[in-house]
Amino acid sequence: MFEKLDFIEEKYESLSHKIADPEVISDQKQWMKLSKEYSDITPIVEKYREYKEIIEGINESKEIIAEGDDPEFVEMAKMELSELQERVPGLEDELRILLLPKDPNDDKDIIVELRAGAGGDEAGLFAAELMRLYIRYAESRRWKVEMLDSNETGVGGIKEASFMIKGKGAYSRLKYESGVHRVQRIPKTESGGRIHTSTATVAIMPEAEDVEIEINQNDLRIDVFRSSGNGGQSVNTTDSAVRITHLPTGMVVSCQDGKSQLSNKEKALQVLKARLYDKILSEQQAEIAEERKNQVGTGDRSAKIRTYNFPQGRITDHRIPLTLYKLDSYMNGEIDEMIDAIITHNQAILLKTLGED
Repeated sequence: MFEKLDFIEEKYESLSHKIADPEVISDQKQWMKLSKEYSDITPIVEKYREYKEIIEGINESKEIIAEGDDPEFVEMAKMELSELQERVPGLEDELRILLLPKDPNDDKDIIVELRAGAGGDEAGLFAAELMRLYIRYAESRRWKVEMLDSNETGVGGIKEASFMIKGKGAYSRLKYESGVHRVQRIPKTESGGRIHTSTATVAIMPEAEDVEIEINQNDLRIDVFRSSGNGGQSVNTTDSAVRITHLPTGMVVSCQDGKSQLSNKEKALQVLKARLYDKILSEQQAEIAEERKNQVGTGDRSAKIRTYNFPQGRITDHRIPLTLYKLDSYMNGEIDEMIDAIITHNQAILLKTLGED
């Protein structure tokens, strides 16, 4: 591990000189590439230097104790040595986590797709609540949210909806939300007080760049139709909504929240590329999951990942498992505790897996 850290520190020093070189700065493409690489390894180098300072302090304290010239100094050195030694295991764990292979998609913007599952109107209402939850969470992190498409029910729910979240680290924070979310509660329309179970499906997809997904235009069927719902003055007067069918896979994407046919077409293509990219990722992750026996983060849409029990005020994630009794604040977008727990759990699995290799 320490040989790798020394190599990264050397690379860090080299990059710091390169990104300050006027010749490199004049080539913006090269400069941006090197700057990103520099930024990515900065946290590792900073933590490693902190670790080395602690080790240096431990060695200095040991020297003072060994010399034993001044009893008062020796006593102070023993206290400092004890404090510094306690910090070493934690710093080593942090360094191991920082050295874990980084998901290349972690800093990407994402497309979120929600669909009502089993449970009729109640499932649609729950899907709408999940949409609000993720939008509030994005806003709390100052990420930008852009609606792409929505198909509403007549009672305030949604049959399906898609929106983009733009912000650094969006995929890294929300990628484990993919899967089936289950709600248990008494619907407002239930006169007998019986608890009903409904579901909604969430898909979190990293935005695909053009270099990653190339689409043959001959593989697309593009239909235009009249928008329904919110979308400005042109709604219901022009054929601005767009539906794109990817013939090889049968994927269908609709977009009608933009103000023009061109805008909707561009957004629909974004969603299609993200879906195709996500399909490739899911297949790769399924292979990895089979090899590693790692069930977190496989992107399996059929897996029930979480239950929201309203009568008991609890949220349970079935992969960790973890139960939180703070449903009200959770539904308002305060989901960091759950996300942090899942990330930590996944990091522990990766550390164990790499240790076995």
